Amino acid sequence: MKISIIGAAGRVGSCTAFALQTAQIGRELVLLDVLKEPCEGEALDLRHGVSIAGQQTIRAGDYDAVAGSDIVVITAGLRRKPGESRLELMGRNVELFRSILSDLARVSLPGHCVLVAVTNPVDIMTYIAAKQGKFAVARVIGTGTMFDTFRFRSLIAEKLGCEARYVSALIVGEHGDSMVPVWSSASAAGVPLCSLPQFDEKGRQEVFEATRGAGNTINTLKGGAGWAIALTARELVAALVQDRKALLPVSILQDGACGVKDVALSLPAIVGCDGVEKVIEKGLNQQELEGVQNSARVLREYLDKVGPA
Repeated sequence: MKISIIGAAGRVGSCTAFALQTAQIGRELVLLDVLKEPCEGEALDLRHGVSIAGQQTIRAGDYDAVAGSDIVVITAGLRRKPGESRLELMGRNVELFRSILSDLARVSLPGHCVLVAVTNPVDIMTYIAAKQGKFAVARVIGTGTMFDTFRFRSLIAEKLGCEARYVSALIVGEHGDSMVPVWSSASAAGVPLCSLPQFDEKGRQEVFEATRGAGNTINTLKGGAGWAIALTARELVAALVQDRKALLPVSILQDGACGVKDVALSLPAIVGCDGVEKVIEKGLNQQELEGVQNSARVLREYLDKVGPA
């Protein structure tokens, strides 16, 4: 399995490469970045660990080296400024992302290749990539609210004082300010969270606001996220490589689920070797459904500003 990472010299790209290496996902990792020497340095650094992590072919290259990849992960993008929303990154990152897609259009890739978008604003980038036509729509997947969901579960576990693996909870919609917490089905070891005193209306709001504001908090403290989003990308890639049939809240071009069409946003979907196999739209209460539809309206407004995909 050959996996290429575009933007590998950046924080998210290099962390993603490390996460894939330590989990031994992929036979070959190709790292690509406009910053060629730092990218070569990242590849060399990772190769020095193969005797510990396990044997993989890890190399830096150009777009010719991406040819034949089974999965292409795009992490390239400009950093978010303090106080800047993910959607405000749109104007600064869309042009860069389109140029990457243009370069990829000239690369020979197998029909089963999946494009994984990590670059923010990820819902906008996922939409643009899905509309470009190089990849089948089901094979263009953004990390979306999968990242927010993992943050959400971690913060719930901290408040509850249990291991995060016992928490089942979702964030859906936009990976951004209009994201929607699915409290109606949130539980810990089967116990509904809304039945617990820690998660009264005030407690729920505190956890959600901490989740929604986590990106800005980390950006202020250290200049941007790296490790947790890399683990998120790793889990998504693992679901593809290992055909896990994993149920994940990922961003894809929606075609009617929850009344949303021609917008990329996150709903729970079954992910396997063929990409997104099925979107699960049931299980949201009316307020949550309306929240998803609001996310769609917000994203549509920004899509209209960037013009045709």
